[in-house]
Amino acid sequence: MIFAHKTAGFELPSWPKAHKCDRLLSGALKSRLGKPLQPTEPPEFPYWDAAYFGLDKVTIFRDATPDEQQQILHLCSQELLAEAYFIEKAGVGYMAKMTLMAETTQERMLYAMFGADEATHLGQIISFLPVEPAATSDKFLQLLSELVETEDKSLLLFLMQVVLEGWGLTHYRSLAKHCRYPGLGQMFYNFLQEESRHHAAGEMIFTETSLSIASEHAIIEALTLFLQMVQAGPQRVVAVLERVKGHLSKAQKVKIFEELDTEAHSGTRLAVLHGLMQPPNARGIVAELKQRGAFEPFSPSQCAALSEVAVSG
Repeated sequence: MIFAHKTAGFELPSWPKAHKCDRLLSGALKSRLGKPLQPTEPPEFPYWDAAYFGLDKVTIFRDATPDEQQQILHLCSQELLAEAYFIEKAGVGYMAKMTLMAETTQERMLYAMFGADEATHLGQIISFLPVEPAATSDKFLQLLSELVETEDKSLLLFLMQVVLEGWGLTHYRSLAKHCRYPGLGQMFYNFLQEESRHHAAGEMIFTETSLSIASEHAIIEALTLFLQMVQAGPQRVVAVLERVKGHLSKAQKVKIFEELDTEAHSGTRLAVLHGLMQPPNARGIVAELKQRGAFEPFSPSQCAALSEVAVSG
């Protein structure tokens, strides 16, 4: 079988239960963690509360029944956990690819060790999932799976390690701080030191890289697509509301995005991403992205229009 995105490995199946090699994998994870990895019984409550998603300010959520509110929060929480699962799954493949693309013995050793970090993170996340997600239609994750297929090392370094690993540090810190389940929150805190090393290595190696015109252009185009997803605000939250509450009109969506304060929400994230793009050889990239308005958040009306397109698509 040939997979469409073999590096990210999103379509890779899992071993059947009680596979002969499970004990070997469990032993390897235990040796890295210092303890056996046990399946976690999920709590009755959602991992993150309404305030974390901004839903405490949204009228349609506040007016929902208690059962609907719990369903919405569970779905939003599961989407965050599934996203982390796919990101770490892609990370395992990415580090394996960078191990093969390494230009020195030490660089190969470094990426092999980083790959073990990502595999350990993935194993920990799986223990919190009732069932491993089989596939994803999320636009960000689809973009990620396409990016890691490139053979352009400069693009891989800048997008995957400088920007996305740096962004991941902020994201995981936020997930850890606001998680209502101590075991899961501590897991995300524990990821930070290793993810920080991955990000720092990417910055160091990228800074020593001479960018070709083709690479710079490819990075700009890929980042334009990624930043547009951030500009578009909390689309997943609105999509979950629509799944539970039924069809929402464009006017309703505009109101929801207003209540979610989408411009401030996206503006904060875009500022963080802009701050990550500081290597000297990335100045031309940042200048072009600014020229395109890629660091400006979309209005509630624009966000609602994009939501309508996503539903009809």
